[in-house]
Amino acid sequence: MQAVAVLPACLGLYCGRAVLAANGSAEIYGDCGVCPRGQKTDDHKICRPCTESPDRYDWLYLGFMALLPLVLHWFFIEWYSGKKSSSALFQHITALFECSVAAIVTLLVSDPVGSLCIRSCKVVMLSDWYTMLYNPSPDYITTIHCTHEAVYPLYTIVFIYYAFCLVLMMLLRPLLVKKIACGLGKSDRFKSIYAALYFFPILTVLQAVGGGLLYYAFPYIILVLSLVTLAVYMSASEVESFKDLLLRKKRLVVLFSHWLLHAYGIISISKLDKLEEDLPLLALVPTPALFYLMTAKYTEPSRILSEGANGH
Repeated sequence: MQAVAVLPACLGLYCGRAVLAANGSAEIYGDCGVCPRGQKTDDHKICRPCTESPDRYDWLYLGFMALLPLVLHWFFIEWYSGKKSSSALFQHITALFECSVAAIVTLLVSDPVGSLCIRSCKVVMLSDWYTMLYNPSPDYITTIHCTHEAVYPLYTIVFIYYAFCLVLMMLLRPLLVKKIACGLGKSDRFKSIYAALYFFPILTVLQAVGGGLLYYAFPYIILVLSLVTLAVYMSASEVESFKDLLLRKKRLVVLFSHWLLHAYGIISISKLDKLEEDLPLLALVPTPALFYLMTAKYTEPSRILSEGANGH
């Protein structure tokens, strides 16, 4: 620690000195610069390995990023399968299998290799996600490049997961669709796969540019999207009562899926730090659906128009 005190301070927020050699308590440091992958600067601007485990919120964030391609797969499979096609269920299961295997393989190849646990650096502030914006320029001419993954591995592990998802989809889905999607025309069979070839690059850019923003905002994004999509689905399906829900099992599956997403958002916001205070919040999960069902008959456009005509 004495050697640290006499070293001149590194410029910039994320520049640090890598440990070149260590002999007991004495350490030899390199010049100020970028920290090696899997390391982050400490309070003394020394690069230290990330040895912590992701906390609950980090895992919830990774779960959200893992769910995005799965939900999009299911949406486009349902969108392009058609009402008479019996292949949708098999494609849904295949998409779930692809994403599950991709998640497991991603964890296995991450450090420590061969384990489902990962080591990480703690996220302290939003700038930790965008170290490339904090490279110092001492003389306003020369830039010292200190860009590294200060939130290791929360940033890059998502790209690895998306790559495995894409590879598994290209290996499994075309064979499945070709064999079982008999109810669809030749031009429609592979549209859900083509859609994935569009949304995977979009998700990759979204993570690259907005990963830090998503990290802090994803619980609220889940809540808003689950509410909006549930209302849109019920309106499009003309669900106006509990009887309408029970007529088709598919509607109940969609309803419970939205409830799970809503619960995920509530858990992500509360982090379940205080179980006795946070668990009762899960009772709010069915509230939006119940409110919609109780008020749908009063907001039906035809009824509003007829009452308006009668009023005149």
